[in-house]
Amino acid sequence: MTTTIIITLCSLLLIAYLFDYSFKKTKIPSVILLLLLGWLVKQGTMLFELDLPDLSNILPILGTTGLILIVLEGSLELELNKDKITLIKKSFFGALAPLLALSFLLAYIFEMYGGYSFKDSLINAIPLCVISSAIAIPSVRNLSTSNKEFVIYESSLSDILGVVFFNFVLRNDTFGFNSFGVFGLQLVIITLISFIATVGLSFLLSKIEHHIKFVPIILLTLLIYAISYVYHLPALIFILIFGLSIGNLNELHNLKFFNVFRTDILNKEVQKFKELTIEATFLIRSLFFLLFGYLLETSEILNTTTLIWSIGIVILIFSLRALQLKLSKLPLKPLLFVAPRGLITVLLFLSIEPFNVIGLVNKSLIIQVIVLTALVMMFGVITSNPEKAEAEQRKAAEAKTNGEDIKSTVKAS
Repeated sequence: MTTTIIITLCSLLLIAYLFDYSFKKTKIPSVILLLLLGWLVKQGTMLFELDLPDLSNILPILGTTGLILIVLEGSLELELNKDKITLIKKSFFGALAPLLALSFLLAYIFEMYGGYSFKDSLINAIPLCVISSAIAIPSVRNLSTSNKEFVIYESSLSDILGVVFFNFVLRNDTFGFNSFGVFGLQLVIITLISFIATVGLSFLLSKIEHHIKFVPIILLTLLIYAISYVYHLPALIFILIFGLSIGNLNELHNLKFFNVFRTDILNKEVQKFKELTIEATFLIRSLFFLLFGYLLETSEILNTTTLIWSIGIVILIFSLRALQLKLSKLPLKPLLFVAPRGLITVLLFLSIEPFNVIGLVNKSLIIQVIVLTALVMMFGVITSNPEKAEAEQRKAAEAKTNGEDIKSTVKAS
């Protein structure tokens, strides 16, 4: 039995790797294929009447671990310098504005249609409003550099802002001066913890000479996150600060404090750490979606009652996204299509307490929204032309530069 499980797991993960590897040609988001593969495995176990233990309790553990690694991977990829300020502003707006607007709009609709309390409606709406970096980032590898960077920033920030917003609403009965004051204090505390922990972890990363050095760093990162979460602190802020700090050592080398770390040596270790994080993220993400697909019931996927709601929510998602991109003066194609829901949506949905659950938001609705947004993204990626987009952006940049030069010349004369 043990050997069979090992063979099955290895085979499934190798297939998941093939899905990821073949994306460049197929342009089919791996999440759809992983969910389908997990569902097919479930049908196989039912066909051959195999008796497997209940695996549903493992899903939240994989989801939380995957969330931490995904945010860490995304923050390690983000560059912080003067050239990126405009991009960061647009990405932050792109992550925050649709999250808040869609959350409150859906909450109002749920409250009016179902007669639920506004707080319960909002708690159930937020998971549907978070862009999944777990799906978005791997799916935009073929896009132009600027579009790819925007998606990395936007989806990573959406994950963090979505989780922080969800926990804030979940843990506060009322929203007033006290709740916002406590939240502000929590932000200050987690920022201090993040700074101290980042310094400590960076020191360990540069000083450990044992042949096993990266696994303890990842385990300590998970431990600090878990302890912070237990004390109701926005723990993902720590992951973001840690990833941004060690991923942007070149920008921090002017600070005398960081000279103690020998940034030239630490940079090499960070690169190795980044590679390990990417591979660990792939492993956990693949296991999560395979297990989620395995736990799906066919009746939940084909639920026609929730399908109308799912389509309506997806239309709202992309309508607001189109408005946001227009306001940010960003190209609609292909960015309009890249707003998938995924791991964070499932994880937040599973975190809702039973007494906060509303009937309109169930597993059928969640999986249908995930699949529909992934299909829309697949269409956008397939029909996009990265070479043409790169050329157009270069022309626009050159035109802008030439225009500024002409203005300067006229002004000087």
